[in-house]
Amino acid sequence: MSNSLYSSVLRLQDGTCYKGWSFFDLPSYVGEIVFNTGMTGYQEILSDPSYTGQMVVFTYPEIGNTGLNKQDNESNFIHVKAIISKNISPISSNWRSSITLKNYILKKKIPHIFGLDTRSLTRRLRLFGVMGAYLCSSNLSIKKSKVDFENFDKIDLIKKISVRSAYDCSRFDLISKNIIQPFNSGQKFKSNSRYNIIVLDLGLKFNILRNLLLLDCQVTVLPATTDYSFILNQNPDGILLSNGPGDPSLSKYAVSTVKNLITYGGVPIFGICMGHQILNLACGADAFKLKFGHRGLNHPSGFNSYSEITSQNHGFAVRSDLDFNPDFLKSLFIQYFNLNDGTIAATFHKKAPFFSVQYHPEASPGPHDSHYLFHVFIDLISCMNSKK
Repeated sequence: MSNSLYSSVLRLQDGTCYKGWSFFDLPSYVGEIVFNTGMTGYQEILSDPSYTGQMVVFTYPEIGNTGLNKQDNESNFIHVKAIISKNISPISSNWRSSITLKNYILKKKIPHIFGLDTRSLTRRLRLFGVMGAYLCSSNLSIKKSKVDFENFDKIDLIKKISVRSAYDCSRFDLISKNIIQPFNSGQKFKSNSRYNIIVLDLGLKFNILRNLLLLDCQVTVLPATTDYSFILNQNPDGILLSNGPGDPSLSKYAVSTVKNLITYGGVPIFGICMGHQILNLACGADAFKLKFGHRGLNHPSGFNSYSEITSQNHGFAVRSDLDFNPDFLKSLFIQYFNLNDGTIAATFHKKAPFFSVQYHPEASPGPHDSHYLFHVFIDLISCMNSKK
């Protein structure tokens, strides 16, 4: 692989310019620039569909030390628009590593820049909020007035990345052999599954499927545009609404589907991240864009003296000012808040078997404080089945 370095430039929508280096001569790329405060997990971040269209600033000063392996991808594709880092290690040291991050970037031609002041950049995004940016070789002469900064808030990203047709996770070869990788050699997936789980793919991470399979579930993944009657015709024991990118209010088809499932289905529903937002919108809530989002592995979520440390990755949240819709509180109660800024982190339906969390209980990467929620989901299904 090449050892050459190429001068590159990152220019924000407000005109701020940062100079750095790349491993190949960059053409021009445009995206929304965000930051992630995690100290690890760059491989999962690169393959997380929730980062579709986004240039990710890694606040940890160096990434790439452990390379990449064949087990930790969260999807079959690279979804980030660009990697922005203080330093990218050209070598890796880990027994699972099969390729260095540098060589992976060169092999996949991933847009990137390093050698810039990521602390200054992160502070600017915290002060002024996420914004558009473009990345290119310093040799390209591009005037700001000629750059087409897309309005990313008006793009339905879910429809762009959701699976095109249904698949059964027992046919793991259709998606990725990563799906059946156990957490350790002592865990095996069982063939005589107890429950039939439908996963609505809004930007699904593989680790959600791993957790369901490890809990002895038969899992079927459906496109985000699937009609509610088709979902109910599959006779699901439970429905999981996955994570995903973008503004939930643009996915009116998903909100409509979930609203019908709530009204006519009577099937337990568990929403994660984007699924949380879609479920709450279906119950009458509203969503808003956060100034700079929640992206990291150490976000405290809880209430009063109780807190869980959670993994989070989202740019929108459910409105906590419920004066606009008092009927919302008649059906759902707020279980947890994000303890950094007070935004809603978890809601539970008061009478029906529906609940959702803004954070990631599958936590890949991240802490396992909230992993128990998958067991809560299965226990809820068991309880509902016992009443039939």
